Amino acid sequence: MLRNLFCVFFTAFWTVLWCIFGIGHALLARRSPFVTFLASRAWSPGLLWAGGVQLRVEGLENIPKNQAVVFASNHQSTVDIPALLSVLPLNVRFIAKHVLGYIPFLGWYLHLAGFILINRSSRPKAIQQLSRAAERIRAGTSIIVFPEGTRSKTGEVLPFKKGAFMLALKAGVPICPIAIEGSCKLMPKNSWDIHPGPVHIKIGPPIYTVDYRDKPIELVNHVRNLIIQQNVALGGKGGLPKMPARPKPNAP
Repeated sequence: MLRNLFCVFFTAFWTVLWCIFGIGHALLARRSPFVTFLASRAWSPGLLWAGGVQLRVEGLENIPKNQAVVFASNHQSTVDIPALLSVLPLNVRFIAKHVLGYIPFLGWYLHLAGFILINRSSRPKAIQQLSRAAERIRAGTSIIVFPEGTRSKTGEVLPFKKGAFMLALKAGVPICPIAIEGSCKLMPKNSWDIHPGPVHIKIGPPIYTVDYRDKPIELVNHVRNLIIQQNVALGGKGGLPKMPARPKPNAP
């Protein structure tokens, strides 16, 4: 109980503190890499320390050098965000729900630091925002996405949405599959019940999208199956080996 209260108050204080620093620096030097350095090397390690998270990482050598990448990861817990920011290269951004942009301090920082906020409730806006994201990736910014679109309650890898993969295809950059295991035990979905322990991250070799230009669903299933395999190798539950087909409208 005391740890949970400590984590809640520390998270709020730590987030506001570093958002203020980030906002101030972004206003003075918006294109400086120090704006994202604050998130990856200050904010994230602080949150992981408060929650008692022990990171174990494999496959950093698989990240392509001097090239933007779309990192696609399964999503088990809120802990995944600071965990990935802590271990991945400096010039990286998340794709997140647009509603986060309305949160005081955090939303201001996300906008100024160039994080990509997607309005999923409006298809035209989402397409426009993804097009801007593709331009940013081509300019050298790597992106982290959670293709499941939500956290898994059971730890199993859920079906993937296509948006992240269309983004990689449009930008012409490789996808690095990432498997996370253990974070759902530390902090389950919709809970502030904190249990210190290890979080395993496994980064797979890049998948080059040039071979999938006209086969987005095949790309989705291939990346998802690789993440499932990596998750199982880490001791996780994996998931269904293939995305189930969506039912047709008016189907019985």
